[in-house]
Amino acid sequence: MAKLLFLPGAGASAAFWRPVAARLGLNRRTHFFAWPGLGNEAHDPNVRGIDDLVAMVVAELDEPADLIAQSMGGFVAVRAALNVPDKVRRLVLTATSAGLPVAELGGSDWRTDYRRDYPQAASWITALREDLSPRLGAIDAPTLLLWGDADPISPPAVGRRLLSLLPRATLHIIEGADHDLAQTHVAAVAARIAAHLG
Repeated sequence: MAKLLFLPGAGASAAFWRPVAARLGLNRRTHFFAWPGLGNEAHDPNVRGIDDLVAMVVAELDEPADLIAQSMGGFVAVRAALNVPDKVRRLVLTATSAGLPVAELGGSDWRTDYRRDYPQAASWITALREDLSPRLGAIDAPTLLLWGDADPISPPAVGRRLLSLLPRATLHIIEGADHDLAQTHVAAVAARIAAHLG
């Protein structure tokens, strides 16, 4: 069975996905990423930007794997899927930009709050702006999009735009869920992911 790789958002903690993973009940090898230098994670001089996070994920893809990603982690997952498409079996993207211009779709700017909450985080994270829209059609992996209907950072319009750009995507919007739906709606999120992974 395919390995499961769990990618957190800019909060960067490997613990983010553990409640959902515990409910999946899948007997597979797993890897929980933490992002050095982001959130409250220790800095690593070898991690100087988003390309280094993508390289970390690609290095774990020694065989086709399923990537489960939150927010900024979804951007990393999409970049990995574009770089090594034969190594990504399925994608799960939750509350992410996935490289879309979120502000144009009604998303609020998270950067000021992030700097307040994580003052020691690497400066490059809030400078990240890359539009992957023209490239998303090349991703052939079946993709589950999970969104909260009350997410101000990545509103449902972002999920709907991704649905239109990703050839094999399905979108589920969870009522009453915010940006951290994978922590606040664990059972619903885990059920959707389990069904998608098969």
